[in-house]
Amino acid sequence: MAALGDPGGHDASWAGVQEFAAEWARAVRRLGFVPLSAAETERLLYLHTVRLAEALLAVPFSARPAEEVGRALIEAHLTDPAVLDWSVAALGDGLLTRMLPDAAHVADSAERVAALQGGLAAGFARALRDRTFAQQERIARSAWQARDEVEQALRDSEARFRAVFTGAAIGIGIAGIDGRIIDVNQAFADMLGYSTDELRQINVAALFHPDDAAGMWELYQELIEGKHDTARVEKRYYRKDGTVVWTDLAVSLVRHDDGRPRFTVAMIEDITQRYELQQRLRFQALHDPLTGLPNRTLFFETLGTVLDTARPGRRVGVCFLDLDGFKAVNDSLGHDLGDRLLVVIARRLAECVAASGHLVARMGGDEFVILVDGGLGIDDVAAVAEAALAAVSAPVAVGDKQLAVSASVGVVECPADQTSASELMKAADTTLYWAKAEGRGRWAVYDPERSARDIARSELVAGLPAALERGEFVLHYQPIVSLLGGTMLAVEALVRWQHPELGLIGPDRFIGLAEETGLIVRLGEWVLRRACHDAEAWRRQFPQARLVVSVNLAARQADDPAIVDVVADALECSGLPADLLQLELTESAVMGTAGEPLRSLHRLAALGVRLAIDDFGTGYSNLAYLRRLPIHCLKLAGPFVEGIRGDSSELSADHRDERIVDALVRLAHALELWVTAEAVETGAQAERLRSLRCDTGQGRFFGAPAPADEITARLRAAEEPG
Repeated sequence: MAALGDPGGHDASWAGVQEFAAEWARAVRRLGFVPLSAAETERLLYLHTVRLAEALLAVPFSARPAEEVGRALIEAHLTDPAVLDWSVAALGDGLLTRMLPDAAHVADSAERVAALQGGLAAGFARALRDRTFAQQERIARSAWQARDEVEQALRDSEARFRAVFTGAAIGIGIAGIDGRIIDVNQAFADMLGYSTDELRQINVAALFHPDDAAGMWELYQELIEGKHDTARVEKRYYRKDGTVVWTDLAVSLVRHDDGRPRFTVAMIEDITQRYELQQRLRFQALHDPLTGLPNRTLFFETLGTVLDTARPGRRVGVCFLDLDGFKAVNDSLGHDLGDRLLVVIARRLAECVAASGHLVARMGGDEFVILVDGGLGIDDVAAVAEAALAAVSAPVAVGDKQLAVSASVGVVECPADQTSASELMKAADTTLYWAKAEGRGRWAVYDPERSARDIARSELVAGLPAALERGEFVLHYQPIVSLLGGTMLAVEALVRWQHPELGLIGPDRFIGLAEETGLIVRLGEWVLRRACHDAEAWRRQFPQARLVVSVNLAARQADDPAIVDVVADALECSGLPADLLQLELTESAVMGTAGEPLRSLHRLAALGVRLAIDDFGTGYSNLAYLRRLPIHCLKLAGPFVEGIRGDSSELSADHRDERIVDALVRLAHALELWVTAEAVETGAQAERLRSLRCDTGQGRFFGAPAPADEITARLRAAEEPG
């Protein structure tokens, strides 16, 4: 090749590289024993020369190739310290001027050369150290097999070690088994700020940091007792000026020929900068950058340690805190003010528990958690929650704004040996949302029974969609009977869930969940189609009965613009005449209806479908509004009917209920509406409702909800003579 190019546009001189490599090879062979031929030596050093030249010109720059060249010299058995001395000096004298003349004017060329020199020396020293230890290990293992050879090898190793000892870039020290320092090299002395003579008068124990002294002396004792031959640790030492240096310490035990400990050899490297960087990175990894509080990682580490080391009887508590309405602060005032508010709240929380030493951590967003370790019971944890709420609720001045915030707190307290971190925080999270649901600005205590109910509720929510797909829902029908003639005129379709594990579940346990999740629209459509199908089967089998099927329509269904098409399609697919279908809507869903929902009601009425208001009288009805709605029937709410006793011992409250029913019946009839009384439980109630001219009744007195085949049997019995 003609030239060795670099990304910066400089070229290494081919002739200069060849010349430098040849001179390097001659010097190496002159300075010590070389196990290679002259040609092999020159070829090897030529490759290293090229690598150093490329490293000098590399972008970005790294001294690592020089360290690897230093190690390669040792691996090639070029171990004489004079080789290192010549190589380092030659790099400074000739790398730029002879090999890379065009790069001499580069601004940081001198720094790069110096870095390469240091890297070469460091790699050489580390490799030589590793080589020395390896050789010592091999020598020790073969001592019993060939004593004479081992003794010679030890003398050779001693000579090599002395050469490395004096010129190594890392600190090397030798100490007796009593800890008295026998000798150190200059690098060791410079690292600790002493002279070599001063260190020879010091016991190694005097250099230990107080926090490490016990552990270090124990380690040293184990070495000199022969329990270990080597040890490697990161430890602190005091410099002469009192400052602390962090070191990577490797200690080896050297024994007498009979195996007795003789002295220890320590190789020490200053890692203070690396350690401080690690500490900064660890702090950043375990603390929230905004508030400076411990983050969720450190919190869970601490909680895990508390739980893992808990003695029997030790208790632990958690206060999980979330600011109320914090999103509104961010949205209205901006995230900058929101962050400043979080900083103030974090400081207050830390201060309010500082005296008791509890850990306060930011879990993320506007969530904070307080770990109460070693409390005596729930009262202690509740007191912490009270203090936290008080600290948060005080007005906060942020810039020119005066903000008032509150928080909700979930409190959990239990024996430490009876829980886990995940269970504890899951309970705290659940309890936090209880506190929010109960009005915010308060704390709530975890209740296992309530949690079990919530879990069961969640499991039902999760199982609803699959249950609908698997056909686990069934319909039961409750008779609606004429109060005048006792004839069954209609039935109300009531959905049940035939759960594979829990058995038959009533609508009170899952209808609300279906409404919350939006599944009520699909479930309601299934109920409508199933009810229309059953009603048409009754019409075909008992045409004289003209049995009306009444189906509840949820508010979401009523608001759905497609409801008219769904009902029309259900009627068409089943063949049921529209006048045999009644749709029940709650009073709150109907009253005040405007726009598209009101138009839908009129379109449903235009289909011929009957419309009824369910539980009438329990809402806040605008009675005059009834005239505008296409309603055919009012179903009186059960509480009014329950108040009618129908006997001579009626109380004044019963008279009031009866008067209300009387007024509602009169109102409905004035509007030409049919009236059905719900929750009729006794014959006395049925008789009294008949006297008040109520049209139909529904309740246990007339029959409980039953499967479709029982309604079929009842219709068949009604047709049989006698």
